[in-house]
This record gives sequence, C-alpha cells and structure tokens, in this order.
Amino acid sequence: MVDAVVTVFLDNLLKALSEESRILVEFRDQFEKLQSELLLMQGFLKDADRLKRKQQVLHTIMVNLRELIFEAEDVLLDCQHQSRDNDPFSTGWFMCIYPKNLPFQYQTGKRLKIINEKIIKIKTDIGPYLGVSIFNQPDQNESFPRWSSPVYDHTQVVGLEGDKRKIKDWVFNADDGILGIGVVGMGGLGKTTIAHEVFNDREVEAHFERRMWVSVSQTFTVEQIMRSMLRNLGDASSGDDQGELLRKINQYLIGKRYLIVMDDVWSEDVAWWQRILEGLPKGNGSTVIITSRNEKVVRKMGVKEDKIHWPTCLSRSDSWLLFRKIAFAASGGECKFPELENIGKEIVVKCKGLPLAIKVVGGMMLCKPPRRHEWKRISDHFRNELAENDDSESGLRATLQLSYDELPSYLKSCFLCFSIFPEDCVIGKDQLVRWWIGEGFVPLRGGRSTTEAGEDCFSGLTNRCLIEVVDKTYNGTIYNCTIHDMVRDLVLKVAEDDAFYNEKGSSCRHLGIQNDLGPKHLIANQKLRALLSTNKTAEVNKIASSMAKKLHESRYLRVLDVSRSIFEASLSGTLNQIGSLQHLTYLSLSNTHPLIQLPPSLEKISHLQILDVSYCQNLKMLPSYIVTFKKLKVLDVSHCGSLECLPKGLGRLSNLEVLLGFRPARSSQLEGCRIGELRNLTKLRTLGLQITRADEIGDNEVNALINLQELQYLSMSCFDSHGSDLINKVDKLFPPQQLHELCLKFYPGKTSPMWLNPISLPFLKFLSISSGDIAEMNERFRGDVNTVWKIEALMLESLSNLGVEWLMVQRVMPSLRVVNVSWCPELGSFPVDDFGFRGGVWKKEEHRS
Repeated sequence: MVDAVVTVFLDNLLKALSEESRILVEFRDQFEKLQSELLLMQGFLKDADRLKRKQQVLHTIMVNLRELIFEAEDVLLDCQHQSRDNDPFSTGWFMCIYPKNLPFQYQTGKRLKIINEKIIKIKTDIGPYLGVSIFNQPDQNESFPRWSSPVYDHTQVVGLEGDKRKIKDWVFNADDGILGIGVVGMGGLGKTTIAHEVFNDREVEAHFERRMWVSVSQTFTVEQIMRSMLRNLGDASSGDDQGELLRKINQYLIGKRYLIVMDDVWSEDVAWWQRILEGLPKGNGSTVIITSRNEKVVRKMGVKEDKIHWPTCLSRSDSWLLFRKIAFAASGGECKFPELENIGKEIVVKCKGLPLAIKVVGGMMLCKPPRRHEWKRISDHFRNELAENDDSESGLRATLQLSYDELPSYLKSCFLCFSIFPEDCVIGKDQLVRWWIGEGFVPLRGGRSTTEAGEDCFSGLTNRCLIEVVDKTYNGTIYNCTIHDMVRDLVLKVAEDDAFYNEKGSSCRHLGIQNDLGPKHLIANQKLRALLSTNKTAEVNKIASSMAKKLHESRYLRVLDVSRSIFEASLSGTLNQIGSLQHLTYLSLSNTHPLIQLPPSLEKISHLQILDVSYCQNLKMLPSYIVTFKKLKVLDVSHCGSLECLPKGLGRLSNLEVLLGFRPARSSQLEGCRIGELRNLTKLRTLGLQITRADEIGDNEVNALINLQELQYLSMSCFDSHGSDLINKVDKLFPPQQLHELCLKFYPGKTSPMWLNPISLPFLKFLSISSGDIAEMNERFRGDVNTVWKIEALMLESLSNLGVEWLMVQRVMPSLRVVNVSWCPELGSFPVDDFGFRGGVWKKEEHRS
C-alpha cells in the first residue's frame, strides 16, 4: 500500500503548504522538493506494490520507501505542532530566526535533506524492476469523482433456490427431537448466504417461535456463544457463569419450537457444543443449522450424513447472471456494451462458479470505465494471477488480491482499517468514516464536504463487494457492516506486510482496543496513529488506569476511540493529560463510563475535527471551550439524557457538517445555545434536533433552519414534550427546501406539521414518521394538481392513531419504491402484512423486459 501512504502524505502536505504555516516557511523548499519527487513516482507505485510480492529486493525497497514517507509525515506533524506552540510574533521571518527554535530548525532541516536524498536513490533503484525509467515522467496522479457515486444493492442471491428449498423441506419435516442440518463447503461458496436465506424466509419465521443466529469465530469461548444466543432472545446478560447462562437459555426456549444457526464453525473440539446441547430443551421439531468448511465438525456436532448439504458452484448461466447484476448495476444488470460481453464471460469462467469471487470481480468491473482495453487489461491480469493458482481456493485468494490491487490508492488505506477488527465483528459505518476523516485517508476533491467524501469512500468499498451489509435503514442506507472471513484473511496479510496492523499488536501504527490490550502494546508502538475500540456487539472494554495514562505518550496519535469502555477511575481524571495529544483530530468517548465532564486539557487540542460523546448518560454539560474548535466538523451528543443544552456560541463552529443531539437552550438558560445560532452553521449536512418546550424556540427564531442550504438530513424529535404551545412553534419551524431526508419522531400534534407538504419540501426523497400522536395528515400534505411528492421510501412506525388510506398515499407519492410499516393499526388497505403489529415491507415491482 505504498501508493496509498504516498497519496495520504501528499494530500496532507498540500493542505499544510496551502495554509502557509509560519514554521513551514523555513522548510518550504525541502517539502516542495519532496512533493515533486513523490508526484513523479506516484504513477508507478501501484505496479511496484503488486510486483513486490514476487521480487524480494523490490519488496525491501518499497518497505524502505514506506518508512521514509511515514518519517516525512512525522516531520510535517512536528512542524505544525511547533508552529502552534510558538507563535508570539506575526511575521514568518521573525518566527524562523526565533532563538528558541534553532535546534528544532537544524534537526528538521537535516532530517528532510536525508529523506529527500534517500527517496531520489529509491527512484533510481526502482526503475529496472518496473522495466521503465521514471525520470521526467508526467504526473499520473489518479483523478477523483466530483460527485458522490450511487450506492448499489449487491445483496442479490442467484442460483440458490434449490439449496434453500432442500433445507426448508428438512426443517418442515423434522421430528420431535432436535434436527441437525449441516451446510459444508469451501470458503466463498455461499454457505452463510444459504443459511441466511433459510433463516430469514417468511415461512421459516412463522414456523419457529424463537430464532437465534450465532457467528462462531475461530477464537471463541462457550460463554461468548451463550451470551450471543441470549442477545438473540432479547437478554443482554453479562457476568453470569456458564451454568446460569445455560439455565436462562433453557427458560426462554422450553416449550417452544426454535431454530439455531451456528455459522462458520471451525474447531473439531466440540465439547463446547455438547455442553450447550445438554441444556437445550428437546422436542417440538426444533432445528440447528451448522455451516462449516469441515465435514468432521458437523458430524461431531451430531449431524447425520443424510442431512449434510454440500452446495455446488454456480452454473455458467447463473454465474453470468450474478456477474451482470453487479458489474452492470448502473443499467439494471443489463450489459449495454456488446464489446464487453465476451471479455466479461471470460472473466466469469475464471471465477469457477464461486459466488464470492464473482461478486468481488463484478464489483471491481462496475467501478471501471466501460472500455474494451480496460476490461481486457483486467482479464489478462486475472489470467496471469490464476496461472499460478489452479485450485479453487487459491484462485479465490488471487481474485481478492486482484481486487485489492485495482483499488484506487485512497481506498486502500480505508480498506486496511478493517484489519484491526476481530473476526465476525459488526462494524458501524460512522466509526469507520470518522476514522478515515480523522487520519486524513479521505481525499477532498471537487468541492465535496469532508463527511460526504468519507461516505463516498464507504460506498466505493460497498460497490466493490468488499463490504458485507449487516443492517440498513428503511431507505437502504447502510449503518452496520462486516467483511467475509476470506476477505479478512487478505486484509490481515496486507496490513501486516505494510506495518498497518498485525495481530501480535507490535510495530504497527494502528491498534484495536480489546481487553488484553495493555501498556506494553502502547510502548511497542511509539508511532501509533490510531487506537480504536473494536469490541463486538454488547461487549465492553475494561481499561486499566495504567494503560489509559500511557495514551499520552503516543504523541503522533490522530484517532482515539475509546467508545463502549469502562474505566477503573474517573474518566476525566484518567484523561487529564489528553491535551498533550496535539495531533488528535478524532476523539470518541461514546458510551463510556464514568464520564461526567470532559477533561479541561482537551481545550488544547485545537485541530479536533470530530468529537463524539453520544450515549454518555451522566454527562451534564459540555465545556464552553468547545465553541473555540474552529475545525470541528462532527459533534455528536445524541442520547445524553443528563445534558440539558449546549454552550452558548456554538454558532461560531462554521465548519460543522454534522450536529447530532442538539437541544436548544430555554429562555432561562442564559449560558446555553439558542436554536437561532443554527443559522450560522451554513455547512451543516446532518442535524439531529430535540425540542421539548415552546420557549426553546423564540418568535424571532422560527426561521433558524430555512436557510441551511447544505442540509440533507434532519431528524426532529419531540420526546417528553411539554405544553400545547410547542405544536404551534414547531409548525412554524420550516426546514430548508432542498432537504433530502426527514425523520419526525414523537410529534405531539394530532395533525402533521403544516410544512410537511410537497410544496415546502419539493426535493424530499425519504420520510420517516415514528411514535407521537398524529392521527391525520394536514390538507397540504396531498399537494395540488401540479405538485406531488418525490418521496421514494416511506416509514411509518408506532403511530397508533394514524388513519390514512393506501390509495391516497399512492396518488400523492407516485415515485414510491419502498414502504416500511409497523404498529399502525388504523391505516387503511396498506399492502403490508400485519401492519397493525410487527408489520413488514412493501416494494414496488420493477418493470422487467
């Protein structure tokens, strides 16, 4: 990933030079020389990165280059830090001869000179291995899209109907014992997909009273398995011993017909399973489905030979269909370029019917220009890689490696971030995107906002089928993901080779926080760039004070995420030296305990871009110094129950793009931020607003939102609201016209707000209304003869009084594609099963030629 390291460094250097930091004046020549040399080499680094796997000398050269770039980045950070610490004079020339800085200047100039000399030598040495001269070559820096690319749905399943039917027949004909079913085959064959298809089938769901899905990683404990089962049953038990956990599972399941999926079991030592099986109630036709790569595993877990299903590779026609659906997703799965069809079919044949290989290659081709020479290049490259890998599993690894090699350099760093997360970990999109922004992995091109560019990077990996979707919103927005274990194997290999991360936790620049992380890991990684919480769902980190205090010695740390953690001592006391982390750009204290207030030294971190203190229920106030963080782009204070309002002056944060959990100050809260200050946050793209009392909106503040021209997403909650006057105030609080998505929660009025109409919100595409007292929609909701809604996805949830007719909704929302409805008993004729209770989803059938 040397090309990725260079790309990130050049972006950071360009930004630093454009800011004309005073301390950089002295070293501008050296930095510009370094920039020039790297730009000259950049176009060849991708090829060199690929070839280094086969040439040890080239591998050594690339390792040396990578370390030089990291050292140059350290120098750049030191210069920026020195500039902030020593700024008593306004002129750059005086700053450069300030006596206090002479030792720093001498050492820095010397380091930069040596780095430049070594890079020039590497440029000379690398040419022969690439078969070209890289002197005086034009800049081949890759281009970046100006606008965000669409996110395609790659969850299509092809060719598994027979597998699903076979397993369903076994399930429905089970006797009174516990039926064991095994799904066995190599990685990437679709075992988990088949199990998912059965698990989520409506007939199967109706057949079982309880269903549990457990991902069994290669490293697990029986307690973790039991807790995962209980979480599936709605019980977040922790701290109980095995006997108590098993007793609870038995209580939930006794007398019930249940389905358990044990996904991806590796170990042939199945004593853990025998322990669980003994505690499970028998009878009622319950079923356990086990997926594994090893037949011995499922046999030892009690599956009879006649109930083992061996998925086969996809046929040629199904392989081509799956590839088409992904590679030509932009045109609905139809190949509109005849010159590409034969090349595409050649590529598909090389995938040997493995669904994972087909999806990954299809995702790669989706992101390539539809030009014959480009597709032919990929096909030839693919053939060369597969020449050394005849068997299917080796071929799959070669396919994944090719997909990585073909990533744009800015996506390689983003992709390697998955390496620090444990196997089968569910990963939040926000955590990933914020990390990428904080470490500078996100390229800023074409005038895009930072958060938009970060989301576009996530879309780029999703479209390439390198990320698997776990959870989506009603409108298809992904918020949780994971990666296939075969993809994870590749990520770990590349990350270790490039000193990004390794499972031993030594000599790398990125670490995940797990309970075995101690001070020794921080000591062994003095140049740590990112430290993030990577615990699995419903698990918490327990962080010792000895480790927390060592954090302050990681002077190059840019990303610190200690979310979902319990600290031995007071968190604000433990982090009282956090101000020494001068390069910190992303700090997450989300869901940490005990956090009552932020540490005073945080005020010193002037370059902070992202601050997340969500789900900190004991946090009573934010310090007033927050309003001095001029570079802050994301402020998340959502779900902080004790936080009454934010500090006055928040409107000064003119670069803020995401503000979640905003509570306007009441008229009596003189030091709090009023809703009127939002007018100044003209770069806001996402706003989460909580309004509970009428005096939180002054008569002269009802226009606070109307001119936020960048606002795309607005969530407005009136939970625990007081007084009927609030309804009148909210009715006047018009959102901006260009709003893209609206979530209205706990609205106390009987009639929907007056501004909820297609004339006031002509560009609204997604609408969610949940909870509250709405019984009918206002007359303007229906629009007029010339104006209808452009809404594509609608969610109605827990609206016990709402009575609207499906025919009316169809008439006023002709573009509707998806409707998600639950717990809305008064709706009329909605085409969703059980919409008065658990509900379901209606999707418009697409026209197929």
